[in-house]
Formats: sequence, C-alpha cells, structure tokens
Amino acid sequence: MAASTETPEQADGQAALARHAPQPPCPAARPRLRRDAERNRQRILRAAAEVFTERGLEATLDDVARHAGVGVGTVYRRFPDKVALVSELFQDRIDAMVAEAERAHAEPDPWTGLVSYLKYVAETFAGDLGLRQMMMFGAHGGTRTRYARERMRPAVTRLVKRAQAAGQVRADLRATDIPFIAIMLTTAGEYAAQVRPDIWRRYLNLIIDGLRPERDTATPLPVAALTPQELEQMLSAGPGGGAGPGRRFSP
Repeated sequence: MAASTETPEQADGQAALARHAPQPPCPAARPRLRRDAERNRQRILRAAAEVFTERGLEATLDDVARHAGVGVGTVYRRFPDKVALVSELFQDRIDAMVAEAERAHAEPDPWTGLVSYLKYVAETFAGDLGLRQMMMFGAHGGTRTRYARERMRPAVTRLVKRAQAAGQVRADLRATDIPFIAIMLTTAGEYAAQVRPDIWRRYLNLIIDGLRPERDTATPLPVAALTPQELEQMLSAGPGGGAGPGRRFSP
C-alpha cells in the first residue's frame, strides 16, 4: 500500500472544512419543510384567486406576491411564470364547469338542463374576470385551457342535441353558440358595471326565450331596461364605468 503524502496541516484543513460544510436536514425536519412549502403554496393560490378574479389576468406575479404578503421570489420558487400559476389556479374552476355540464346532461328535462348550464356559465363568468379571460384567450391557460375546451365541447353538444331531439330548442342552435352567448352577456355587464351591474340578467332571459322554436308566453325579465339617461351614462363611460379594464361586476 502506498504511503499517504498528506501533511498534518492538510489533514487538519480538510477536517475543518468537513465540520463547517452544510449538512442535509435531518429526517425529522423534512416534513416540516414540506408543510411550510405547502402552506406558502396555498397562501399564494388564495391570493392569486382574489387578485385575478378582481383584476383579471393583467395582474402580475408581483401583484400576487404583495397580496399574499410574501416575497416575489417565493412565488417564483413555486410557480416559474404566470402561465403555470394560472393553469393551477383555474384547474378547479375548469373541472367545475365540466362537472356542471355533465350534471346538466343528467337532468331529466332536456330544456331545463341546457338552460341551467347557460345560466351557470353566465353567472360564473360574471363573477370571475380572470376565468372569463382565460376561457376567451387560450394563451393564458396553456394546455389546461385547451383540455377544458376539448372536454366541454362534446358535453355542451350533447346538451344541445338532446334538447333539439325533444323539440325544445330551435334546430339551428349550435354548441358553439352557448359560450359565445355567455361572453356577450358578461361583456354587456362589464359595460354597465357602474350603472346597472345586473343588467346582463335581463338579456339572459331574452336570449333564453329566443332559443325556443316556439312559445306561447314570454319569460319574465328579472331586471328593468336601462333608462335613456343610464344608457347615455354607460356609453359615455365605456367598459367598467371608465374605471379601466378588469372590473368585476355583479354576479
């Protein structure tokens, strides 16, 4: 065996480095670190839900960090970019929309199922600006938004075709009309946010009546029409009452 050429001074130096080298956390500390990381993650998701719901997807990760009371570096350690955060945050909302379409299809009366789904989508979009933007602009939601659309399209098609087969819905209605109707309604609500935030409900019932192939009575309108003064005020102010883009209006 060859003799070691290490000097006593070198041996002492290496021993000192070993004493001061960073040590891995003990096994008991790891669960605590994981718990702390998960608490931070949930805190960021809660803050992001509030920020994106109120302000839309124009909000930044810096905005989310401030609202959560954490450093922006903490946000970036959990989510590398805004798309990753948005995708995770809205997964539950996307799943709920798919589940609602499936529930509506199980409704015994085809008309009731279709109308309940249309009302649900309109109310959901009206109360959540971030979700509305993500569903309208797929780039924000990445693959999960595409996944939602692919899941929802056949579910909504079944709702429409079932109601048409029962003679309850006009024959020229298409599944793609449903989300577009919801977008129209919530856009109207955004324009009237400062004047009559619930005005979109009036037009929802008008549209619902228009889905019927024929009917003897009209559905009562839950909200009165705009007065001439309110219409002028709304058109002068623009979307959100002139308060800038991204206002959330009354669901």
